[in-house]
Amino acid sequence: MTFAQTAHAEPMPARAAWPAMKLGFKGLCPACGEGKIFRSFLKVNDCCPACGEELHHHRADDAPPYFTILVVAHIIGAAMLWVEERNDALDIWIHVMLWPTLTLALVFLLLPKFKGALVAYQWALRMHGFETVPPKAPSLAKPQDAAK
Repeated sequence: MTFAQTAHAEPMPARAAWPAMKLGFKGLCPACGEGKIFRSFLKVNDCCPACGEELHHHRADDAPPYFTILVVAHIIGAAMLWVEERNDALDIWIHVMLWPTLTLALVFLLLPKFKGALVAYQWALRMHGFETVPPKAPSLAKPQDAAK
């Protein structure tokens, strides 16, 4: 594709990132807000069951676990310090039962929400194949010399 062809291409309409991320956080399709984004705990649907928007293009990779660890560690760390400051006479078995249980509960609650928001963000920014009209790939073939 040459510069002249690119300059005359119609711009794609903008997609609002925050509303899409809110829908993804709720586990809903960023395009229609009705279909579910996940078919199981963390498996993203290939396409929305309600509107047919393709969702298989996502590249969430390690970002959702990273954000989950970041948020959960701050919540649990602050809560541990607060509880220890308020009542330092708590038995150790209470700590052993409380903090890992609360940590796992928060991880299982937040991980799909962060992944849904990230997939919706990628959709809103038209990243990784979420373009409605895929651009034509430039030809990689080298022109043959006719003089050979």
